[in-house]
Amino acid sequence: MAGGGTEAFPDLGKHCQYSACHQLDFLPFKCQACLKVFCLEHKSCMSHECPKPEHNSRKVIICEICSTSIEVTGKEDQEKMILEKHEKSGDCDPRKKKKPTCPVRRCRETLTFSNRTVCKTCRLEVCLKHRFPADHACKQASSSAPAAARGGWNEKFLAAFSLRNGKDCGKTGRPSSPTTPSLKAY
Repeated sequence: MAGGGTEAFPDLGKHCQYSACHQLDFLPFKCQACLKVFCLEHKSCMSHECPKPEHNSRKVIICEICSTSIEVTGKEDQEKMILEKHEKSGDCDPRKKKKPTCPVRRCRETLTFSNRTVCKTCRLEVCLKHRFPADHACKQASSSAPAAARGGWNEKFLAAFSLRNGKDCGKTGRPSSPTTPSLKAY
């Protein structure tokens, strides 16, 4: 069975064209470089030892000396040559290698891709330990805190509540009889 499928459905699926596999796959992958059909396990160019590099694949390597990112298309042996070329070019400067840290006082946490967040109120980039406005002395949160401490909203509420019916909190003018229900029961 070169094409694939089963006896009942001969056109269903394809056999993996990797020499050590030949598994029947009902959802085969076609390599964009060598145009052969492979199973899920051998779909990448590296796994089926593709003679042609992936023409659409891109990989970014990072120079360990200066932390510069370099885009690479091709195989791994070319990565070493590209890094050596970068080091000899004069662009590779170890002084450029400075990792960003959390700006909160006494915090030395390095900001990485997965350990950084931007505060929604002050737009400051901080580590995850200091993601809440109270944890990093947020500018806008600290300016709004004294207004709440003074009780500004509470004063407005009490003033509006005391104006209700022109009475003080509505205590006077109500029937004092405890037997009179406030809601009518049907």
